[in-house]
Amino acid sequence: MKYLIFSTSLLASATAFADDPHIERVVVFGKQSDLIGESISASEGVIGTGDIAQRPLLRPGEILEFVPGMVVTQHSGSGKANQYFLRGFNLDHGTDFSISLDGMPVNMRTHGHGQGYTDLNFITPEFIQRIDYQKGPYRAMQGDFSVAGSANFSLMSSFDQPFGKLEIGENGFLRTVAATNLAVGESNLAVGGEWQQYDGPWTDIDEDIAKTSAFARFRQATDDSILHITFLGYDNSWNSADQIPLRAVQSGLIDELGSLDPTLGGESNRYSLSVNWQSADWMVNAYAISSELNLFSNFTYFLDNPEAGDQFEQVDDRAIYGGTLTRFHSTTVGDSHVHLTGGLEWRYDDISEVGLYRTNQRVRQSPVRRDSVDEYSVAAFLQVDVDITDNLIGHVDIRHDYLAVDVNSDLSANSGDDSDNITSLKGGLSYILNDAWQAYVNVGQSFHSNDARG
Repeated sequence: MKYLIFSTSLLASATAFADDPHIERVVVFGKQSDLIGESISASEGVIGTGDIAQRPLLRPGEILEFVPGMVVTQHSGSGKANQYFLRGFNLDHGTDFSISLDGMPVNMRTHGHGQGYTDLNFITPEFIQRIDYQKGPYRAMQGDFSVAGSANFSLMSSFDQPFGKLEIGENGFLRTVAATNLAVGESNLAVGGEWQQYDGPWTDIDEDIAKTSAFARFRQATDDSILHITFLGYDNSWNSADQIPLRAVQSGLIDELGSLDPTLGGESNRYSLSVNWQSADWMVNAYAISSELNLFSNFTYFLDNPEAGDQFEQVDDRAIYGGTLTRFHSTTVGDSHVHLTGGLEWRYDDISEVGLYRTNQRVRQSPVRRDSVDEYSVAAFLQVDVDITDNLIGHVDIRHDYLAVDVNSDLSANSGDDSDNITSLKGGLSYILNDAWQAYVNVGQSFHSNDARG
């Protein structure tokens, strides 16, 4: 599926006025980066660690609500991926908003629960250094799932000082986070961990969340390059209260915090190793990810099976490998400065099982469908930024993606292979009116891939 998005916008930097003794003073904590002359649109920005530290978060996915216009909700247990909404887009679990972590993709292709499934529960907010976000498909470095926009999380390379945190709350909430730095020769190893438990406010179940996360990042800097090697580990299990029929509450069968199926929930884990190397002219990313999800749901309770119920299990077990090679180059054409960013991107999803089972109290009764999928993609992109004059800036981007899939199903009629490719064009102009105002116009194309199973 392909989309064409067009926007015009105007960006203004904040202006401070002298204090008026007759006006009540209201202190607002926050940060606004002045991106005039640097950004290609008014709808992109940077979120720093100071911004994140000032806002209390109920769940990790709420980090994305720092993106203006983003709404993050939770509908079925604290361990499941959130649902996202942005600028009129219902993104479901991430279908049209691309998220990466230091170059590693977070959106899942051909996922057991939904295309583009984006689970942010493995991220510890205290370990985030910055978030770079873009609303709109105006950059060629962003490909699959980036119709509505994109965001890249960057993790800490070192901590200002060792720290530990203990949080205690209602309904059995307990969370602890700790991190420190370890010297490795002249390099640094930042390590940290998070553990959380929570029972929730429900009358007939305990969420019984048991979440553990681990983080380790090695940083080595030379005069002309920086190397990062990052390990992330995450394991979680939970029970969940789900949507309930109003008539069950009105009849007194259950209360507003009750459940009709107390055995819903899931288990999830994610482990990754990534390498990032960057110099003034080159950037190289490579990663390996292992991800598993077993999710138990029941949307219709006893509609299809009045005796055993309609509970089902969605399974996703995969390994992801990939990387990006990027080249930066600047030159002069006449009186104009030209900045080129070009690169190649590769990703391979080795999905050993993506399946759906009928279950009863988390015990499998019969399979609905079981598949294994090989899905890979390669892409080439080029971004050309031109300083036409001191005030007029233009950019022209092009990206070409090739995707191929091979599906092996338990039913031969559902097996097969296919491939396709797509070219996306993007461009825009911006004009710096003065030190406080810049006007933008952008147009761009992007896409999201579809589930390989059809």
